[in-house]
Amino acid sequence: MTRAVPPQAGTTSPQAEAVPPPAARTTPAPAAARSPLVLQPVKRRRCGACRRGPLGFLTLEDGQPRCLDCADLGHLVFLPRGDTALTRRAREESTLSAVVVRFHRKRGRYERQGVLVEEAALARAEARCLADSEARARRRARDAARRAALDAEFVAEFAARILRLFPGCPADRATAIAAHAGARGSGRVGRSAAGRAFSQGAVAAAVRAAVRHVDTPYDRLLMEGAPRREARSRVAGAVTAVLNEWQGPTPAPPTTPAPSTAPIGLHRNTTTGTVRSM
Repeated sequence: MTRAVPPQAGTTSPQAEAVPPPAARTTPAPAAARSPLVLQPVKRRRCGACRRGPLGFLTLEDGQPRCLDCADLGHLVFLPRGDTALTRRAREESTLSAVVVRFHRKRGRYERQGVLVEEAALARAEARCLADSEARARRRARDAARRAALDAEFVAEFAARILRLFPGCPADRATAIAAHAGARGSGRVGRSAAGRAFSQGAVAAAVRAAVRHVDTPYDRLLMEGAPRREARSRVAGAVTAVLNEWQGPTPAPPTTPAPSTAPIGLHRNTTTGTVRSM
């Protein structure tokens, strides 16, 4: 993995996010257990001690920014996130390390970007990763196959629940809806807790969303600039019509037979002469 040395004074990472001043920060910076915390800003920030800047990485001491050199972290190199094994081993090999985070304005939270570790420790971690790279690749392949099998089982069961709730839905369409709603990492309704439990509400929501996008002009209305709520309101009738068609006719309630009003017949036993009702 390519090592990146922290930017020197006068350079700024183009992908770094702005760090709001302490007084304006609404979300506290996340705590890093046993490691210093380093921020990656995009605003032009200068070190409060040596006045160098703009800084690519900084720490906060008493609410004031400090460059890595003033924070005694200047000898560390940056390892971006992405390789879990390399990151874990680099931190194990490094006597001193720091977690690098960046503030995401839209999400309103700090997100981890990587770690700062000693260069020699990173070299040792890379050697360890190269030594067992084949074994880890085989393990990843096994894990991927296992996840694929689990996903196939989930899609099949979700499609079966769709057909149970909407028996008029074509089988291939039910499978497509289940695969879309349950895509791993998508955050869609199929991956929610209710979706993984195959609740009727989650199944119906997945089918309704699919019908809205495929069987109505909903997407075209969005492209024409219609607000989302207005577009949904305009296609609500068409969505309901398709769902009603797939559900089939509502079965009639069972009828209770009316009591018989016919007269009770009588039968005389010619042997004994007794009379009994029929």
